[in-house]
Amino acid sequence: MDQWIEQVLEQFGAVGVAALMLLENVFPPIPSEVVMPWAGYAATQGFFSFPAAVLAGSIGSFAGAFGWYWLARKVGKTRLASWVDRHGAWLTLSLGDLDAVERWFDRWGTVAVFVCRLIPGLRTFISVPAGFSKMPMGPFCIYTLLGTVLWTAMLTGIGAWLGRNHEDLAGPLGWISTSVIIAMFVWWCIRLVRQTRRRTQQNVH
Repeated sequence: MDQWIEQVLEQFGAVGVAALMLLENVFPPIPSEVVMPWAGYAATQGFFSFPAAVLAGSIGSFAGAFGWYWLARKVGKTRLASWVDRHGAWLTLSLGDLDAVERWFDRWGTVAVFVCRLIPGLRTFISVPAGFSKMPMGPFCIYTLLGTVLWTAMLTGIGAWLGRNHEDLAGPLGWISTSVIIAMFVWWCIRLVRQTRRRTQQNVH
């Protein structure tokens, strides 16, 4: 998959960065921790500029976060939780995850929207309790955008720094990316199996 990400960035440029970051919010086994360092590295190779990489990544990530916020706001907690209980494992999302981000939001309020955008595993789904609580759209967008730009710029900067300081980074970065993606995919499979097994046991009883 890391080769596929590299090819997307080389072929579609900044638009590919935005598309991958949007997809990351829907299918977490495509992690921003892989996409944005590759984007930073690609920027040092002249495929696009560093600001373009950060801007594109932020736009794609913000669009995904806003999509979850809008869905939770429109659908409501009960209906969305019921859907997550049945199908959430496909998105590596469980009722426990919903409860966790809701506790974060209840404790920290709107600040949690900013802070959780910097925490892997929570950064996407913090939008859900914000939508449930009908957090005003203006503050949600501001906090989400601030956290998103900071996270995206940090990861892009890592890739750009490595790219400027190493002549041939593609090989090592590819191995790191592959390891992260494999770990994410295995984690996703385990969660899917567990949720499927739990639902089977519930149906039996």
